[in-house]
Amino acid sequence: MAGIYIHVPFCRAKCAYCDFYSIARIDLADRYVDAVCREFEARRAELGREEISTIYFGGGTPSSLSAEQLHRISSALPLGNVAEHTIEVNPEDVDERSVEAWIGSGVNRVSMGVQSLVDSELRTARRRHDASAAISAIRTLKKAGISNISCDLIYGLPLQTVDSWKYSVDTLLAEDIPHLSAYCLSIEPRTLFGSLLRKGEIHEASEETIVQMYEYLCRSSLACGMEHYEISNFAMPGMRSRHNSSYWNSTPYLGLGPGAHSLDKDGTRRYVPSDIKSYIDNPEHAAQIDEETPRERVNDIIFTRLRTSDGLEMDSVPKIFRPEVELNVRLALRKGLLHQRGTAFCIPSEKLLTSDAIIRDILISE
Repeated sequence: MAGIYIHVPFCRAKCAYCDFYSIARIDLADRYVDAVCREFEARRAELGREEISTIYFGGGTPSSLSAEQLHRISSALPLGNVAEHTIEVNPEDVDERSVEAWIGSGVNRVSMGVQSLVDSELRTARRRHDASAAISAIRTLKKAGISNISCDLIYGLPLQTVDSWKYSVDTLLAEDIPHLSAYCLSIEPRTLFGSLLRKGEIHEASEETIVQMYEYLCRSSLACGMEHYEISNFAMPGMRSRHNSSYWNSTPYLGLGPGAHSLDKDGTRRYVPSDIKSYIDNPEHAAQIDEETPRERVNDIIFTRLRTSDGLEMDSVPKIFRPEVELNVRLALRKGLLHQRGTAFCIPSEKLLTSDAIIRDILISE
């Protein structure tokens, strides 16, 4: 099985925290759509005979595309065996007509950027919706027949307190969504938040605050029946994101559009440079090989597998590197940084917030 990821690089406005490639040039959308279709035709052989089981429109803001533009891309893709067809949306783009159009293009899962359900926090983050619009969007999606809904939240936002975070988590979970993704704010230098941080106009949340927020998130999602299947992801049984899980278990996927990445069946990684104009001019040859050493490939496996509740299986590590990885794993086990479940090695749930440091101890050196 394999997946297709389409990076839609358009946003009507830039959020204060966002460091993903996006532009406000929606006037280029028609030419971009044509380019994506051409790129797919030129690169579809990279997936060999693998059946396409997931499609994911990410961004940017895919819901900024018109219904006709989205349909043109979807019509160019092999939808016959697709079990999960996701589109990322913003709450302000959700209405009965748009949802009907998404369903008509094959979409059966929506990932929505809620980020907070406190209006003052949303304004600070430069989001274009308010809390009531997010709740209304969830209900509109359900009414239209889309029950497979994932919502994103961010903790550690400026102005956010532990109590306001609890309110966002509780209010969102009360809407009975089957999937939740929650990310700790990372302030990147090139973002608005990065600029405000340098000027001393905002401050990063303390480690103690982050710990309290994350622990509340974990307890609350568990109480609702969700499984914590990846550091930042929670799902009701059977409702894990199939497409995102493919990234973590090394399932091949083809990434289309400027800013997209791919993984071939043989382990080769490719990327499309984040330049919309050069992409539109020559989409057939936009993708470039992301050169990795064999050790870097192994470290990719270790890093992604240990972020999940399924953990790292030694048979996923090439034999030539297995002794070194096994040694690192044994040392981590002795320190209590890992535990073994069956044949898999996992990071204990109470140590997930320090997972990056733990994983660094397992990675193999060049």
